[in-house]
Amino acid sequence: MADWNPGLYRRFEAERTRPARELLARVDLEAPRLAFDLGCGPGNSTELLVTRWPQAEVVGTDNSEAMLASARERLPESRFELSDIATWQPEHVPDLVYANAALQWVGDHATLFPRLFASPAPGGVLAVQMPDNLGEPSHDAMREVASLPAYTSAIGDATSARSRILSPTAYYDLLACEAAVVDVWQTTYHHPMQSPKSIVDWLRGTGLSPFLETLSEDHRAGFLAEYGQRMAAAYPARSDGIRLLTFPRLFIVATRRS
Repeated sequence: MADWNPGLYRRFEAERTRPARELLARVDLEAPRLAFDLGCGPGNSTELLVTRWPQAEVVGTDNSEAMLASARERLPESRFELSDIATWQPEHVPDLVYANAALQWVGDHATLFPRLFASPAPGGVLAVQMPDNLGEPSHDAMREVASLPAYTSAIGDATSARSRILSPTAYYDLLACEAAVVDVWQTTYHHPMQSPKSIVDWLRGTGLSPFLETLSEDHRAGFLAEYGQRMAAAYPARSDGIRLLTFPRLFIVATRRS
């Protein structure tokens, strides 16, 4: 997939950082020495870790050079590394492995999650937040527009870039046998959006990227126009004219046995 666009991603930074903050609030670690932020993006989630534990070594990792450049500009005193989560292994044993809105892009969770949970030291924590929105109108419309004759040959199977995540109980079962405690919960956000274009802009920074990257400029404009019409219908204006973008997310905080 083509590189991510930090500018688009950060356009809705407050909304994207809220679940990262709420995930971190459930992490019960007093003074971790080493923490990794997997899929750190432009560093908004890494900044939360640095602020909470200023004495810890916090390392952000991402597979996007553009995102890492943005993160380094934001937090010049922190360390950021180019890395693929699918093959990531820490050189030193961390106390926290934290992944906000990243693991949904990585396959084979039945193998991935036990491997990541084996990384922290005894008493350490794996903390994960993932969008669970592939069944929402925002993502149904992506697939519908991509299947139109004008786009299908250029886009191909863009849906393979991200597969559906597992159920909460499945993640519990993957982690519970090696855990002191596993906390799993779901939250559905209703983000106020000013217009259908705002919804399109939000998705252009994440889920729409695999659908748009292979299109020509003209076809991309046509795709976005068609998608925008569907967003206008799927998310009608509320009583004050605002559109509410429904966004379910899954949270997991698992603590290793001491």
